[in-house]
Amino acid sequence: MIPELGQLALVLALVAALVLGVMPLVGAYRNDAALMRQAGPAAMAQFLLIAFAFGCLVASFVANDFSVVNVATNSNSKLPVQYRVAASWGSHEGSILLWTLVMAVWTVAVALKSRHLPRVLAARVLGVMGLVNVGLLLFVLFTSNPFVRLLPGAPEGRDLNPLLQDPGMVFHPPILYVGYVGFSVAFAFALAALMGGRLDAAWARWSRPWTTAAWCFLTCGIALGSFWAYYELGWGGWWFWDPVENASFMPWLTGTALIHSLAVTEKRGTFKSWTVLLAIMTFSLSLLGTFLVRSGVITSVHAFATDPARGVFILIFLALVIGISLTIFAARAPRVGLGASFSLVSRESMLLGNNILLVVAMAAVLLGTLYPLVLDVLDAGKISVGPPYFDAVFYPLLAPALFLMGVAPLARWQQAPIPELAQRLKWAFAIALIGSIVTPLVLGDWSLLKVSGFLFAFWIVAASATAIVMRLKAAPQRTLWAKLGSNSASYYGMHVAHIGIAAFVFGVTMVKSYDVEKDVRVGIGDSVVAGAYKFDFKSVGDVRGPNYSGMSGRFEVTRDGKPVAQMQPEKRFYSTTKQTMTEAAIDHGLSRDLYVSLGNEIDSKTWEVRVQVKPFINWIWIGCLIMALGGVFAIADRRYHLRRKTAAATAHAPGAATAT
Repeated sequence: MIPELGQLALVLALVAALVLGVMPLVGAYRNDAALMRQAGPAAMAQFLLIAFAFGCLVASFVANDFSVVNVATNSNSKLPVQYRVAASWGSHEGSILLWTLVMAVWTVAVALKSRHLPRVLAARVLGVMGLVNVGLLLFVLFTSNPFVRLLPGAPEGRDLNPLLQDPGMVFHPPILYVGYVGFSVAFAFALAALMGGRLDAAWARWSRPWTTAAWCFLTCGIALGSFWAYYELGWGGWWFWDPVENASFMPWLTGTALIHSLAVTEKRGTFKSWTVLLAIMTFSLSLLGTFLVRSGVITSVHAFATDPARGVFILIFLALVIGISLTIFAARAPRVGLGASFSLVSRESMLLGNNILLVVAMAAVLLGTLYPLVLDVLDAGKISVGPPYFDAVFYPLLAPALFLMGVAPLARWQQAPIPELAQRLKWAFAIALIGSIVTPLVLGDWSLLKVSGFLFAFWIVAASATAIVMRLKAAPQRTLWAKLGSNSASYYGMHVAHIGIAAFVFGVTMVKSYDVEKDVRVGIGDSVVAGAYKFDFKSVGDVRGPNYSGMSGRFEVTRDGKPVAQMQPEKRFYSTTKQTMTEAAIDHGLSRDLYVSLGNEIDSKTWEVRVQVKPFINWIWIGCLIMALGGVFAIADRRYHLRRKTAAATAHAPGAATAT
């Protein structure tokens, strides 16, 4: 009865979502406090019911209940328990239920933290999130039900896709979904503020920590997915501009723009309409990513669904979300006003320029992702848009954005005299220029592309260091510790995130410029030289796992005759799915990775082997983690926590219910 209980819980969760989506909005419209108070209990009930349903699905997988279609299709009795749990979201149905659960988690988190908000605003925010939940639950119940029975039950399951039998499957989807769905909070705050006609600094301040938290999770999720593909797929790449990779990258680009736009709205009261539009755009792109992955319109190692009905439902849901939100925006935005003015050279103009570059970059990625699909639908032929297009279009847009990243923090608000900016940044530019020229010369290979990459990496670090030093010198406190404490956590978070981007750019430049790769046929006892490393192929032996068998090679790696590592790449065969998988061996290091993967077996003693030396590739993912750490610092800013007390007092003061 566990699947039936899960099904019942989803039906009841839909009822709770309807209550959450209707009663608080009606209460806000009528200024009825009793109706608005239903938002919190409805959000909690919805969360508990969806969590219970998800627990029922996980229990069905762990218990090998092959009378459930989802379990029989995506699991096997020989599958390790941790992957049985992960298999619960490894299918289309399970992943959508996880999406819905994460949405419920964000909703209940907002409900618990909304006591400091004006009552009407909180009701509208939760009402909008409730309506989104209604759409998701309808999608689950009518097109993606994870509890459909198979009668009679199958004697054994088909097994989980071997690509997904990895620790990355345990962590990557939940973290990525938390980021994806988290932008629904910014979307809900934007629509709630539009409904009330109040787009001010307080609205931006309330929305900003939620948006930053979602951005942090999405950053970590994308980085984890990239790292997973790097070590699991066996080709040694970290990004391939796959349509599903792009589906997560596009909301990250607009989410980054949204964070900066919210900062300007909070500080200067401008960019209000633009900020709302970015919030709508970012959540819409999250839904678009769901459509791309779950509709079956693309073929990818990430994609699951092939049922056209699901794609049609998501497309209709996406059209409703975009259509209704843009209609509200068009009706309300003209009343918002333009906010404070600023000159052509100012911090506001530079942040606006950066925002425009990020949105244009997103549009370029969107075009390259959707154009082949549109041609296919129109029966106008099939084309493939790959890395050459994305590299040619994206990098020229990235360059000015990286330059502005160094300049903007040192520019004054409203007006920034150019001579003053030049004086502030002269040493940072000199350090970046010298470093970008010297580094490739020291490494022995100079080119304009390498110089450009190093220039922007050093520029961001030097400009951030300059900004911090100038801020500390200007502080009135006497001791260094006191000077450091005089700045907000969000100020340091900004620079930490920027330094993370510099580390990312440095890693990308190094691995694209100095990567060594060799695809060779190697016999036992032979050697391969790649860069400064020698790989000796010693032996091949059998290997057996819980649900696979295979061969494992043994390589000894030396440098200048000194032992460096022993590496054991594998070729695995999964008998249930009849699939052969490559498991690369990687020796990680801060300054390089050594990468070995087995290809086809030529004979009993000869194999095709790929050997790679990847300098500083780990800096790509370290940079992403540093970016996310900067976001954590920004969320921890005590200004938000101190102002909650003030806002809470305001929210419960007489007449607060009509404040918005």
